[in-house]
Amino acid sequence: MLLSLSRILVIFLLSASFNTFSANVSTYLPDGAVYNEKVPTPESTLGFGVGERHPRHDQVLSYLQQVAMVSPRVNIAEMGRTTEFRSQVLLTISSPENLANLDDILARRTDMTMSAEDPVVVWLGYSVHGDEISGTNAAMVVAYHLAASQDKNVANMLNDTIIVIEPSINPDGMDRFVNWVNTHRGMTENPDPNHIEHHQDWRTGRTNHFGFDLNRDWLLLSQKESQNRLPYFHKYQPNVLGDFHEMGANSSYFFQPGIPTRTHPLTPAKNTELTKLLATYHAKALDTKDRLYYSEESFDDFYYGKGSTYPDINGGVGVLFEQASSRGLQQNTINGLLTFEYGIQNHVLTSLSTIEGAWKHQAQFKAYRQSFYQQAKQQAQDESFNGYIFTETEDNYRLQSFLSKLQQHQINVYPLTQDYKIHQRSYIADKSFYIPLAQPQYRVIKALFNQQKNFQDNTFYDVSGWTLPLAMNIKFAQVGRTWGLKVAESPWQPNTVKVPEVSATAYAYVFEWHNFLAPKLLNKITSANIKAKVATKTFSATVNGTTRAFDKGTIIVPAGIQQLENWRSILADFAEDSQMPLLALDTGLTTKGIDLGSRSFSPVSAPKVLMVGGKGVSQYEAGEILYYLDNLLEIPVTVVEMDRLSAINFADYSHIIMVDGKYNSLNSRVLSKVQSWLVNGGVLFGQKRAARWLSDNEILEMDFVSKNHIDQLFDTESLNYGDKEVLAGRKRIAGAIFQSQLDTNHPLAYGYQFSELPVFRNSTVIMEQTNVPFISVAKYSEAPLLSGYADKNLVNRLGNNPTLVAHNVGKGRVIASTDDLAFRGYFLGSMKIIANSLFFSKAFSTSMAE
Repeated sequence: MLLSLSRILVIFLLSASFNTFSANVSTYLPDGAVYNEKVPTPESTLGFGVGERHPRHDQVLSYLQQVAMVSPRVNIAEMGRTTEFRSQVLLTISSPENLANLDDILARRTDMTMSAEDPVVVWLGYSVHGDEISGTNAAMVVAYHLAASQDKNVANMLNDTIIVIEPSINPDGMDRFVNWVNTHRGMTENPDPNHIEHHQDWRTGRTNHFGFDLNRDWLLLSQKESQNRLPYFHKYQPNVLGDFHEMGANSSYFFQPGIPTRTHPLTPAKNTELTKLLATYHAKALDTKDRLYYSEESFDDFYYGKGSTYPDINGGVGVLFEQASSRGLQQNTINGLLTFEYGIQNHVLTSLSTIEGAWKHQAQFKAYRQSFYQQAKQQAQDESFNGYIFTETEDNYRLQSFLSKLQQHQINVYPLTQDYKIHQRSYIADKSFYIPLAQPQYRVIKALFNQQKNFQDNTFYDVSGWTLPLAMNIKFAQVGRTWGLKVAESPWQPNTVKVPEVSATAYAYVFEWHNFLAPKLLNKITSANIKAKVATKTFSATVNGTTRAFDKGTIIVPAGIQQLENWRSILADFAEDSQMPLLALDTGLTTKGIDLGSRSFSPVSAPKVLMVGGKGVSQYEAGEILYYLDNLLEIPVTVVEMDRLSAINFADYSHIIMVDGKYNSLNSRVLSKVQSWLVNGGVLFGQKRAARWLSDNEILEMDFVSKNHIDQLFDTESLNYGDKEVLAGRKRIAGAIFQSQLDTNHPLAYGYQFSELPVFRNSTVIMEQTNVPFISVAKYSEAPLLSGYADKNLVNRLGNNPTLVAHNVGKGRVIASTDDLAFRGYFLGSMKIIANSLFFSKAFSTSMAE
């Protein structure tokens, strides 16, 4: 049936108002440029122009795949899939001749002399924060320009350059943001900053599926997206990497170098010099369009876990770009109306200026890379020690995870072939490894193991300490002279450890809690109604004819109390799935300590966990604990926003987790429900400001240091206004690692061999010391700072103060920490405290009256 003329007119008018900007790709590109008509334009594939609306990841991917199909200048490869199964792709753009010989060219990059005449490599990474989407849209324009341009300069440039484009570093977050904006934008554009289009829900598009900031994960490699990318980064070994972001709407445009004093000391001075050289090209490109911008101000080049800094310890030059964000189609700002199209244009300009600058000065960038590794070799020789030795004897999961991260960073690690002793610690051959400094990744090794505590500029945009072995609770030491140290000739390679078969007739089965995945197995078996108990005292028993000692926290599964059919075969399957060895006991009579029928074996059950979420709650810390419990341990977590808590029946849950956040909006009805649930047996875990909220509401019997008290620690009498930023930096702990002392007898510390446990702190939420016995599960050591910067006034104030406390509330328990126990998914050392809080919270009893 034909549409009426009036109906057609209405559709046309609606379409015209929705597509306010007519964004033909040519509007982003040089005037008068000629393009190959066989290469499709973005608008011909998307059905709308770049900047007219926000495309989904699949639409961007479809367009780039079509470009790669028709252009001999473009290859496209899938690096992997995200948690939500979106494709992570990489475009390689160069001359057809270079692409035909790409494998040979890349293979030569490890030999600096052979590769001197090969193309310079420029990597452009876009929208690592999924809601900073002007970058992904700019990627489509840049890819079209390079694939279709008929300009001779472009062809000449492609002969000498390999451009690598990662169009969407965070596809899951990108689509979360796109769906929000496309849902909430009106048919008529609304630039009001208060409009819902510009204000995402609690889980923003900035983060990936688990709520992680992927721009903090290049070094830590906890997330799948980073693990998928890194082999390609090391395959291409880029000379220059552009990292394209967005910032607050009332800003303009930023490109590095940033503040000169906030560069990590491991980064060569020549790196900054080359960054400044590129900056002249960015300035020229933006000047031609009369765009506002700034440089050498804000941000820093310190933390190596970001896309703009990881290249700086890998022979390249990373450059951060920040565009003021419209966070929608358009927004009113102090600089006037900011449109999505405007932001895309700026990123296109600086993408092309990055390529141009690298191409025209390719000899300098190649020479820099060569000198970078030559200097690394010399610096390793000049060190006062030869390498690092490390060990982990009880937890194979943490050890293998640590080794895997080192290998992904191209670090050679050598197994010990005989035992070695240094600094009063023995390093057992089959559980210990050596890392020589004298290898190409010298600077990466130093960045991962460094424990520096003071710097030229102690003001940090991000964390100041991230020492990998401390985070993973791996014992390590510097090795001065290597005399007597025997290691394998070949570097470590991963191998599959087969779980031994499980006896079909055992009196009881045992597994030890020091293994990282022990909570995973315990949750599986208790969820399947297989009964298990935890040892609250030590014992020894005979296993395969040999007497073995078992520590507190050991789990037993006795045959005599099981009611489930086929429980043995189910248990064996769970053990294999969890990669956990089960030991068989033939009798309930132990050789030493408690027997298996003792009441000192406490029953454990599967937890039913509720996590408080929603506006005001840290999406990062919630994501970290979700990643640990849901992804690593396969323990389901029910997330309930604060504004829905009043309608929830808390009796359905055994545990409530509250991470850092602002909880003052919780009303008296919710507070009363929480208190009643606790008294009747619930377990409440609070972290950082959640712990303080529990104290303020007289649930947690602990006092906290006030802000006024912290202010009084600092003498401000002689300061002037110019010292304001420095003082603010001294009063905060941006992120550093501290030494805590665990009470290893406490059930919340089961699985820990040593009392020393490194923990991560990024706040000034400080508990006061307490005289109540047994309430402190962990406290800071007297001089607790291990890695990173914290002002001495704050370090001294933390010394000997509690960091993890727990006590009874009626039949229930409250547990509180002032540290981020699962920080960025790589603090495997302190994560187990969270699992212990779920399984062993009723294995202790500490009354405030004691």
